Formats: sequence, C-alpha cells, structure tokens
Amino acid sequence: MEPFEELPFVLKKGHAKFLQLPDIDCKQKPPFLVLLVTSSHKQLAARMAIRKTWGREAEVQGQRVKTLFLLGASDSTDEMNATAQEGKQHRDIIQKDFKDDYFNLTLKTMMGMEWVHHFCPQAAFVMKTDSDVFVNVGYLTDLLLKKNKTCRFFTGYIKPNELPIRKKSSKWFVSKFEYPWDRYPPFCSGTGYVFSSDVVSKVYSVSESVPFLKLEDVFFGLCLAKLKIRPE
Repeated sequence: MEPFEELPFVLKKGHAKFLQLPDIDCKQKPPFLVLLVTSSHKQLAARMAIRKTWGREAEVQGQRVKTLFLLGASDSTDEMNATAQEGKQHRDIIQKDFKDDYFNLTLKTMMGMEWVHHFCPQAAFVMKTDSDVFVNVGYLTDLLLKKNKTCRFFTGYIKPNELPIRKKSSKWFVSKFEYPWDRYPPFCSGTGYVFSSDVVSKVYSVSESVPFLKLEDVFFGLCLAKLKIRPE
C-alpha cells in the first residue's frame, strides 16, 4: 500500500502541550510493562476501580509494572480542576491540551506513544487498553516472559480483513477522501493491544506519513503496515 501523494490530514508530532505528566522515573527503575489506559473526565469511577484492582499491581513475577491513564482537555473548568487534583493525588495521569472526546482517541493514543518515546523508552513492553476493560496483569506478564521477544512485536485480537464503513450514520464512518482503499491492513482491536517498546518509537516516527484516522486501532495498523510489522 503506497501512501497518499497528498494526505487529507496528518498527525503532527508534538501536537498540543502536556498538562500533566506522571511521577515515574524509567531511567532509574525501568518498568517491564507500561499499561496505557484511555479514559475521559467523566470516568473517575472506572479509574478508581482500576487503581484498586488490576492497576494497583506494581510488581508481578519480579517485573515492574506501571498503569497510567490518558486524558485530553475538557471544556468544563470543574472537570479540569477535578482531574488536576486527581493527578496530584495519584500521579498516574498523562494529559494534553486537546479536546477529550471519542473522535480524538487517535490523538489520545499517540499522546501515550509520545510519552513513552520521550520519557520511558526503557520499558520492555507497552499495552494500550480502555478504562472499561479488565486486564489480567499476572497472566499477561507471564505470557510476555515466555514469549521472550522484545523487538518488532505487536499482538492483540487481530482483525485481518476489515473493510472501511462508508455509511455516514455510523460512528465508524470513514470517507474515501480520508481513506480511499477498499480494505484496512491487519490491525488489532482497540480494546487492548500489546507491543515491544521499540515499536513505540517506530510508530511515532512514521505517524506523520500515514493518513490520519479517528479510528485509533486502524491508524495504528496503518503505521504498522508502513513499518512492515505484522500483528501476531
């Protein structure tokens, strides 16, 4: 698949400024696994549930694990203030100054990639997931230790032959201007995918050269196709 001669819209690396950064020193204590959880301002209860359950895991089988939440900005001053206080208390929020809504999931996910690229490239693996998902961190860590592959690795629930939805009433609608081809490259469902940390920097580096889509899992798949990395 060749890239557009003229892209309708591309992601600009470094888009928007960071409003919050988590308290973690990856150089001193490199994590084995970083879990990036997309969330929204109204999902405080879900974040608290994660913090009290699978997100509280700090070490599994001797491996350091860190769970962080990805948020954008709200138009509500009250929500922004509440999230700022939450971040000061828990120190586990990555936030940037772009509108926090469903159609900016790609920006939110790439914000997580940008953070890992700049602040935590020492991590061995990264998982992107959502705040309504339960992650068995122990089982996942065990699988990754047994996999023993730390380069060009990407896995999840693979969707190998998905077609773009052209029905305008669908929230997954993608126009032919945005994506003119008839089939998406293989990608993994956005509910959760795991990859070696070298993939983060590779995806971040090519993210400006593929068509930007609001469907973050498909966008990630486009980046992987550009890099010739196949989900497994």
